[in-house]
Amino acid sequence: MVGVFRRSLSFPNKPNPNRPSKPTLSRHTRSISLPCRSHPLISQLKDHISEFQSWSSTCDSSSAWLVDGLTRLTELHHCLDDTLQLPQTQEALRRQPHYSSVENLLEQFLRFVDVYGIFRGSVLALKEENSAVEVAIRKRDESRVVLYVKARKRVANEMSKLVNEVRMCTRSSEPVSPNTVNVGDVELAAVVSDVVKVTVMVSVALFNGIALSFGPRKSTTWMNMGMMKKGKVDDQDQGIHEFEQVGVKSLLGLRKKGAEEVKFTLKKMRELEASIEGIETCSERVFRSLINARVALLNTLTS
Repeated sequence: MVGVFRRSLSFPNKPNPNRPSKPTLSRHTRSISLPCRSHPLISQLKDHISEFQSWSSTCDSSSAWLVDGLTRLTELHHCLDDTLQLPQTQEALRRQPHYSSVENLLEQFLRFVDVYGIFRGSVLALKEENSAVEVAIRKRDESRVVLYVKARKRVANEMSKLVNEVRMCTRSSEPVSPNTVNVGDVELAAVVSDVVKVTVMVSVALFNGIALSFGPRKSTTWMNMGMMKKGKVDDQDQGIHEFEQVGVKSLLGLRKKGAEEVKFTLKKMRELEASIEGIETCSERVFRSLINARVALLNTLTS
């Protein structure tokens, strides 16, 4: 037998005026902007940037120091690329005043990519010249050595031009007004600006180091971008140690030198070749990371 259920209607009790009312629950409205609390990737970017303080203060004018800086720079740009993939980041960049900051970043990263593309060609040519002159040293071919010395001077001039070119990136930076955007946007803009400054700093150290090693000595500094505190590197006016170990004097007059002296020069040439290869490998990684960052910025602008 099926039971019979009676439907009953219930009504709320009449409100008691003497009973205290329940507190009104506040509702959270979701915001598309970056929260005041930093995103973990933003915090990682800040950590990477702060590490360059210790790197810049331990300058020892060696290729290993430069390789370490390039490696850190690659990791920094990988983290930047991950940050640029975030929807919050893309929305924040689109909210920048007049959209000019994203376009400015695109120009800066295009300049970085162009500069490192030129650097790749120069390093490749230097490697070829270095291999050829090793053969010439064994044969004591002084005419070929003279050509190598001229090639070094040409590389030095190219590096000096790259220094001037890459420094243009910091001059084109535009400050973000805190009155026109929220706190998250200001934080993001500041971090990206620091990434640009660090990229310029490491690049200047690399290019200027080679220029000082192969070219005439000039009164200059490796880096002074106004971001890092004053340290050893600000007063640095020396070239790269391994590059300077093979001086012009050690290459000229081979026919008058003994076997041991020529052997020692060849040893230094091989050390120079190893240093060039290390710099080439790490700068290639920086080049690729710069391309990825620019593609991410371009996607933000066009999406």
